[in-house]
Amino acid sequence: MEPTSRSATSEHLPPRCSPSREQSLKQCAQQQRRTTRTDRQRELISKDRHSSGSQTTTRYGTINNGTSSSPTEAIPVNGFLNGDPSLRPWWALVIVLTLILIVIAHAFIGTIVFGIFFYYAMRPINRRIRRFTNARRLAAITTLFLVFIPILAFLTYTFLIGLEGLNMVLTDQVRQAITPYVDVSRLLEDPQTVLSLTDQLRQSRPLQGILSTSIEVVLAISNALIHLAMILAIVYYLLRDGARIEAWFREEVGTDSAAYAYASAVDTDLESVYFANVIAIVMITLGSIVWYNLYNAVAPSAVTIPVPTLLALLTGIASIIPIVVGKLIYVPITAYLLILAGQTNETLLVYPALFVAVAFLFLDFLPQTFIQPYIAGRKIHVGLMIFAYVFGGLFFGWYGLFLGPIILVFSLQAIRLVVTDLFRGGPVTPRPTAARDLGSDPALDGDE
Repeated sequence: MEPTSRSATSEHLPPRCSPSREQSLKQCAQQQRRTTRTDRQRELISKDRHSSGSQTTTRYGTINNGTSSSPTEAIPVNGFLNGDPSLRPWWALVIVLTLILIVIAHAFIGTIVFGIFFYYAMRPINRRIRRFTNARRLAAITTLFLVFIPILAFLTYTFLIGLEGLNMVLTDQVRQAITPYVDVSRLLEDPQTVLSLTDQLRQSRPLQGILSTSIEVVLAISNALIHLAMILAIVYYLLRDGARIEAWFREEVGTDSAAYAYASAVDTDLESVYFANVIAIVMITLGSIVWYNLYNAVAPSAVTIPVPTLLALLTGIASIIPIVVGKLIYVPITAYLLILAGQTNETLLVYPALFVAVAFLFLDFLPQTFIQPYIAGRKIHVGLMIFAYVFGGLFFGWYGLFLGPIILVFSLQAIRLVVTDLFRGGPVTPRPTAARDLGSDPALDGDE
């Protein structure tokens, strides 16, 4: 009896895969895992059978045993309406929870989109850091530290410059508001005057406006810090657990399915778009800082750039929009310099001309034409990206600049992988059937 049981058991074991020249060890192991998973599903179906008639009840639903002439009747029926009635309460629970999550996500859509943007922008950096450490948590923290320290430095610098200007404005306003009531010599001689002054200031409308504005600024800063903390949390957990999420999805749908092909193509495109944008922003920002300050060093004081470092940082941020790049910043700067030169001396017009020529060549044309496409390595049409940024910003608001490319990538890959097969009546295949020259190809088994 023992040899018989061993032989019967060996029938269910997957055949040992011996890789050929055309088949790598990784592909061989993936094929063996798929064979093992299929055999396990067959064993579960055979164990769950309750009858040997024309129908069989399994954990996947009620199916026919081949007696029906219709091939579609042999397919398990799963779903909310036609499936097992005992599963409908669970479907209802899942739908309700999904709707609740959608409502919550909509309330924080800007923060979530920002987190997704930074995740895809940082993932290539995190992947390189993982080569030196197997600790996912340490790699995620290191990535955040390397990327967010420059961002925080920029925000701090911008805040300090704005605070300096606000301090000058508020100082004048406070002085104007207090001057009618304050006499320093009287305050020193008569302390009772301080109490009277307090009541008068409490009723002063200019001072009330200043206090109200100060409170609004503090609340705005607090709200921004909360959203920044949420963005950091989203990026951290995606960097740490992104590989687990991908492995779970790959195990559930299979690496040769249309769902995995669609998700992998979208994932690749989003990473290429966002990472290329961040690299371009960094390069243009550094170039702008060097050129703006160098220009101020060689140009006469009559035609210099105010706060050159801050304007250089803003030039880099504006470069996130294709084609537009830094024109939103350096073109108005050029107009300002032309006005100054015209009012001072026409011979100084050569300096604004030099400024705009260098800015266009090194901060606009070269990065946009050669550097960014090379880094991206993508095939998404530049015109489509412009429409995604512009229309996304106009329709959704400020966060549309980051949500627009996400919608474009999802739509483009749906056209490449899904729409044509749907028009032909299906099934949806994991291979691109349209617009093969646009977007990234899906990662499939057997692809080199």
